[in-house]
Amino acid sequence: MAKDKQFVTEITPQSEDFSRWYIDVIKKAELMDYSPVRGCIVFRPEGYELWENIQRDLDARFKETGHRNAYFPLFIPESFFQKEKDHVEGFNPELPWVTEAAGEVLEERLAIRPTSETMIGHMYAKWIQSYRDLPVLINQWANVVRWEKRTLPFLRTSEFLWQEGHTAHETEEEARQETLQMLDVYTQFVEEFLAIPVIKGEKTPSERFAGAVNTYSIEAMMKDGKAVQAGTSHFLGNKFAVAFDIKYLDRNNELQYCFTTSWGVSTRLIGALIMVHGDDRGLALPPKVAPTQVIMIPIGPAKTRDAVVARVDELYAELKAAGVRVRVDDRSDVSPGWKFNEYEMRGIPLRLELGPRDMDNGQVVLVSRITGEKRVVSQANLVQEVQAMLSETQQEMFERAKAFRADNSYSVDTLDEMKAAMERKRGFVEAGWCGSDACEKQVKEETGATSRNIPFEPETHKTTCLVCGSEAKHTVIFARAY
Repeated sequence: MAKDKQFVTEITPQSEDFSRWYIDVIKKAELMDYSPVRGCIVFRPEGYELWENIQRDLDARFKETGHRNAYFPLFIPESFFQKEKDHVEGFNPELPWVTEAAGEVLEERLAIRPTSETMIGHMYAKWIQSYRDLPVLINQWANVVRWEKRTLPFLRTSEFLWQEGHTAHETEEEARQETLQMLDVYTQFVEEFLAIPVIKGEKTPSERFAGAVNTYSIEAMMKDGKAVQAGTSHFLGNKFAVAFDIKYLDRNNELQYCFTTSWGVSTRLIGALIMVHGDDRGLALPPKVAPTQVIMIPIGPAKTRDAVVARVDELYAELKAAGVRVRVDDRSDVSPGWKFNEYEMRGIPLRLELGPRDMDNGQVVLVSRITGEKRVVSQANLVQEVQAMLSETQQEMFERAKAFRADNSYSVDTLDEMKAAMERKRGFVEAGWCGSDACEKQVKEETGATSRNIPFEPETHKTTCLVCGSEAKHTVIFARAY
């Protein structure tokens, strides 16, 4: 037991220092390591497998809605950014530039991709000639670079992995439908697959994507009460179409500009996953995204070891054949207690224990990482019992996160109420807003909170602005954010 207790103390408690807890967990669980380049990380296999599972499920959802994958260059000519004024102003502070190659100064600087609207706009102008070429529904899995001043692994790094969808349409109505459809795809994915409840809504003008007409987001609450923007979808109108001359001959044989969209999520979802579900024991991974769903641990004295391990191997084959992601730890040089702590820290949803007595009784012991519940189940029904427990765990994690958000969300009518509330507790604040940039800016300056979005379905409909007291045009969610 001394060794187990010492192990747990290596993770800083969340209540003591949440940021330190986060770093402790991701390093101890071997999700990443720091690279020699400032602000960049190395994804270790345990972390990259999370991204692979996210990618696999999301990619299937994209393809179900008619999207196809393509790939566009990492380097973007500087002149492309000059074509859309708002876009270049929004990204210029974060852009790294290539100015020299093969020992020669380039005639035109090349930006390392921060996002691909400009490059894709250039290509769409070549590909789209007629209404028969529309819609264009393309997604790209790629890396991007934004030279962040303050970084945090997964949540904000200078280079990160993501997907970016880019579509072109005949009409504004079709493009708007696409924008909201993809927001719904993200919502369903994050809630169903990652067990993270989110709030859907529209960003305020000051928080829009650079160059967008409308930006929509899903916002998630972390266990320290801060928000993470878990996904965005942008209606670009025909601003990029005009800038890049994306035109088509319509059904009346007249030239028209396309309407375009873009939408994306990134590896910051891994950071959100950790911060929403983790606890003082380490990671807690929802079964659907967990690289390993079940860890099997044979226990008992040395004289029964061979027989127990042989039976574990048989049960392993049954689970694997049923599609369960399962591993066996049959090492004899570390104790079962050490293994229990190790795999709890790594967030594996379910532990299976098998000893000689269990073999005699035709049973195994299943232990939930989330609730600690132990179930003694028949080996004959093992696959069904494991699948049921994994399903229950997935739902339990979502409900816990949803309850935490409810317990840490509150409604205010004035800025003074908001400041007083934020001094007492963490979380999301629902308040009225008149639509003035000045009032929104004052909230940020006096509380450190930013507008997260204008929720489609607010808990209450506010009638007065929390700052100036005039009539509220919107009910807004405010929070401190990553």
